[in-house]
Amino acid sequence: MEVQVENFINFLERDKRLSLNTLQSYKRDIEQYTTYLKEINATNIAATNKTTVIAYLLHLQKKGRATSTISRNLASIRSFYQYLHKNKVIEIDPTAELESPKVEKKLPQILSTQEVELLLDQPKCLDLKGIRDKAMLELLYATGIRVSELISLNLSDINLELGYIRCNKGTRERSIPIGSISVAAVQEYLQKSRNFLIQDVNEEALFVNVNGKRLTRQGFWKIIKHYKNQANINKDITPHTLRHSFAAHLLENGADLRSIQEMLGHSDISSTQIYAQIAKNKIKEIYKKTHPRA
Repeated sequence: MEVQVENFINFLERDKRLSLNTLQSYKRDIEQYTTYLKEINATNIAATNKTTVIAYLLHLQKKGRATSTISRNLASIRSFYQYLHKNKVIEIDPTAELESPKVEKKLPQILSTQEVELLLDQPKCLDLKGIRDKAMLELLYATGIRVSELISLNLSDINLELGYIRCNKGTRERSIPIGSISVAAVQEYLQKSRNFLIQDVNEEALFVNVNGKRLTRQGFWKIIKHYKNQANINKDITPHTLRHSFAAHLLENGADLRSIQEMLGHSDISSTQIYAQIAKNKIKEIYKKTHPRA
């Protein structure tokens, strides 16, 4: 069985060209499954069936695994069996008719407009770092871009005169407008901070750290966590929170889902519809608080 697992992982790495993290996830899931098979004395993968797989999923459930974890495990096991079936190691794929457990989508954490104002007011433009941090937070909320996109921005990706930034994700490119407050913050950063932070005049990165190199995701996470604590906001803020807040606030103020989808760079409208659910929940909350017969 170990050889079959090894061949499967090699296939994923060679033919599917998956990332290292994804490969490790597949390997971990399949190795845990084959360990379970050995524990129940099912040492021949060809002798396993649909009941075996269901029993394993129930085993994970009894161990308190989250539905999302069980769903991911089934996806890994399904891919493994499909590989074995295609290579004629097994005659029947026992996962062919198995449905993945439904994972309830959690609504993302968002900040109120007052909390956003409070967070964005935290960086004080009194030193190089404060000016930079103010520009980053303003730009992130103004555009709703991902943190990975923010730190990937180059000088050539921003046009302050016309008021937009250009984001590239793979083969897709999108232009996103930025408001006057964000434009002013970025202008101040370029004029008063960036030139003093960089050590190489050929550095292309828009936002750099104190060593003059492109800022990392981890570096930004520390920055936003610092200002969240400074603002005494009692919510779990992640680097994605301003992106979620950007979308929810646009929707609350009348923007249509298609426009928000385009700005966020979602390939599927279903990814954007979660913000409509947030808006509905807020309307219900307001109704309950304000209607005399609610």
